[in-house]
Amino acid sequence: MTGRTPPFAAFEWMIAWRYLRARRAEGGVSVMTWISLIGIMLAVFALIATLAVRSGFRAEFVDTILGANAHVTIYNSAVESGGGQLTRVIEDYDAMAARVAEVPGVTRVAPLIKAQVMASRDGRSAGVEVFGISDENLRTIPRIANPEAHRGDIDRFEDGIAIGSGVARELNVTVGDRIRLIAPEGAQTAFGTSPRINAYDVVYIFTAGRYDIDRTRAYLPFAEAQRFFNRDGVADELEVMVADPERVDELALPLLDAGGERAILWTWRDSAGSFLRALDIEDNVMFVILSILVLIAAMNIISGLIMLVKNKGRDIGILRTMGLSEGSVMRIFFICGASVGVLGTALGVALGCLFAIYIDPIFAAVNYVAGGGVWDPSIRGIYALPAQLRLEDVAKAVALSLGLSFGVTLFPARRAARMNPVEALRYE
Repeated sequence: MTGRTPPFAAFEWMIAWRYLRARRAEGGVSVMTWISLIGIMLAVFALIATLAVRSGFRAEFVDTILGANAHVTIYNSAVESGGGQLTRVIEDYDAMAARVAEVPGVTRVAPLIKAQVMASRDGRSAGVEVFGISDENLRTIPRIANPEAHRGDIDRFEDGIAIGSGVARELNVTVGDRIRLIAPEGAQTAFGTSPRINAYDVVYIFTAGRYDIDRTRAYLPFAEAQRFFNRDGVADELEVMVADPERVDELALPLLDAGGERAILWTWRDSAGSFLRALDIEDNVMFVILSILVLIAAMNIISGLIMLVKNKGRDIGILRTMGLSEGSVMRIFFICGASVGVLGTALGVALGCLFAIYIDPIFAAVNYVAGGGVWDPSIRGIYALPAQLRLEDVAKAVALSLGLSFGVTLFPARRAARMNPVEALRYE
């Protein structure tokens, strides 16, 4: 055997494989090998599962925002009305909507009436936010026109009121029941302001997928909302949808120009930006913490290889005297450690992907074992734990695991290669 052999020759793989599967009585470290493999597998599984859940939560949260709310809201700055009160109503809303609709990138513009009222039925009451919107525009809101679940018929919207499933649950109503809306600012009389009360048939109940939306939102036909809230001939704001919500900031100046000198913008990023930034920070922190977990698991490879090098000192001395180069010895032990890292990473990726794919039945089982109530939508906003398996997340986990596994293997492998064969065989 010559000192010059091709890198990672077949005999190097053969020797490494014999060392890996050798029993402890034969000088192997099979127990440490299994511990290292299981540690890497669980660490990679935890990393991929966490990244998938965080990605899924963010995607679901953003989707519910964009699917049930305006991408941009345009309203007027306050001016003093004839009675000395400040008002923000839009009087020329049709003309403003036409100008805004001409801005490139805008897909829909809808005048809105928006107000908070009290809804009641049979002694039960709930605070709701009423949106006055036309039937045509309501059908273009994805999470309302095509919700996760619904009762009733959206085609009958002009005949009554559409409410969220949370509102229906609070009032204990279903399609066909009649609820009353009570607006504190009603008609002006000689004795002051009297509340305005009107009753409407529930014609449509939707589940948008966000607890706060389903729990507080109701829709009235635009003309009826104008009458009920004393907004005859005016609108409170314009609801604007754009083709690419992620680039909504680029449309700010054109939308302001189209809205006029009193126009003020409020985008979906303004309303949810702080929460999304908190999610980004949390994602980075979780990745760092779980990366440390992968590093700890990879450190087991060092301890296993150091024990293996110690146990195989005689073999190393014999191989070196037979002409095996330092590089060959180093590659043999590198293969031992790297093989554990590769196999553990592959198993961890498989477990993590299966967890993300089958998260619904897994979570249902956990919820059943815990007796229910594991996920509270009133706190987390959405109704279920989501997971989104992304290629970049899996690639980051694999690169991190393999990089650490290969890196920590170099030290004991180099130590084995630099072992003096004379010292290794002195007492043999």
